[in-house]
Amino acid sequence: MNDWMRDLAEHYAAARNRHPWSDLMIVFDIDGTILDMRQMVWHVLLEYDRAHGSEFFYGLCVEDVDVHENQVEPLLSRLGLPEGARRDVMRWYLERRWSSAAILASHRPYQGVMDIIRWFQLQPRTFVGLNTGRPDAIRRDTLDSLNALGREYRVRFDDELLQMNPGTWEQGVQDVKARNLELLRQKGYRVIAVVDNEPSNLASMAQADAAGEILFLHAETLFESGRREIPRTVAGTSYDITGLMREADVPRHVQLVWQGVESESLGAFLDSTVQWGQCGLRRDPLGRVVVRRDSFAERPWRREEESQLFEPCLARIERAGKSLELELEDSALLGPVLASVSAFDPRRLCFSGTIERLGESGFERIARTLPGAVVQCSVDFLVPMLLGAPSQARDVLSMLERWGVNRFSLSWKQPTVRPALELLSAWGFEVNLREIPDLEAFLQAALLLPRSLTAGFDFPQWRQPTRDGRSLVSAG
Repeated sequence: MNDWMRDLAEHYAAARNRHPWSDLMIVFDIDGTILDMRQMVWHVLLEYDRAHGSEFFYGLCVEDVDVHENQVEPLLSRLGLPEGARRDVMRWYLERRWSSAAILASHRPYQGVMDIIRWFQLQPRTFVGLNTGRPDAIRRDTLDSLNALGREYRVRFDDELLQMNPGTWEQGVQDVKARNLELLRQKGYRVIAVVDNEPSNLASMAQADAAGEILFLHAETLFESGRREIPRTVAGTSYDITGLMREADVPRHVQLVWQGVESESLGAFLDSTVQWGQCGLRRDPLGRVVVRRDSFAERPWRREEESQLFEPCLARIERAGKSLELELEDSALLGPVLASVSAFDPRRLCFSGTIERLGESGFERIARTLPGAVVQCSVDFLVPMLLGAPSQARDVLSMLERWGVNRFSLSWKQPTVRPALELLSAWGFEVNLREIPDLEAFLQAALLLPRSLTAGFDFPQWRQPTRDGRSLVSAG
């Protein structure tokens, strides 16, 4: 866990307690703090080779760029470029590194930073400001590139909250940043934290913080100025959302689903504050409907196995006032399962399946028999079409809606799950995210605000009870 993110969380909580009705602001620098500037250096150097037909940077990787974006010449020397070539490359680099093409094509955020920003943007009366040494002349390119990067994280940067350098490149940045904090205060924001990668900038802003209520966070990436002692400053190297968010911070309107409830985990689920439990339903070799995550082909029957019959499990869940997601092995189970849940409140039921397992008739039967229940279908197969042929994908989704499907499920393991979720949400569909592997992924997924989120809740960090004596994840 990154302690600096925990320090930020505690500082924010204390500031909110002191100023419950204030508009609080966390201010981020851009270059070297949000954006990994090695990407820009790498992009522009490779562009030189492409334009000149040279191979000076053949095989160069982003990880090989170990210098600040203002100190590229030592890198060229280490790569063995002759003096004349170094001068020509530096001229090319300085002319193009802040071009619109370079800004839009080469900027990448540090891992985790957009999740941190998203969390703050979700908090009431809390804003994320930007304070950069970039000149105001590239304001539009800056906003366009940042918002393009932030889209899949549901992060949005506003022009009003972007403070830039009214002068030229590299001129008076330290003083400008200190003045910019005052300008944000004049707009009505209470600045409580500042994140920057340059110690000299942090020192200047700390000196101007007369009230002494700002926490300064040094992002220890690549920086030019020397380290120094700065009051009220913490430092870190990575943005870890698990250091910032706790159980109480999970958005309450995201429906949480405990994945794979079986005999071994049923008690833990019932003791937890998670409302929904997912049960895989199958027929065992004796023909009984049992709760079992794995098929009998994947995990053969054993004499020592303790079978969890569906109806006793259903009764325990109903007595506990919990809700249930049922994942059926095939449509042949629909008859006995629908009969078993006939007295269950359909608003506390979700049927989850795939086209190949339930088909048109299966989905239609569920929707007809239990109006008010969630009818959920996995659409992982549709993700390439969503991103490559969205109008055709929309036709398939409309067909599934006609069958009675009212929620679509995506695996977090999909490499393009974020843009797929964004598109489905923009079209007004309810979305479930499932197969969440760990706490970090769970928090990242929760910040995207899907309608429901299915996870195993095997989070050791959350085993301790909260102040009211309960834990989201049962200690049992």
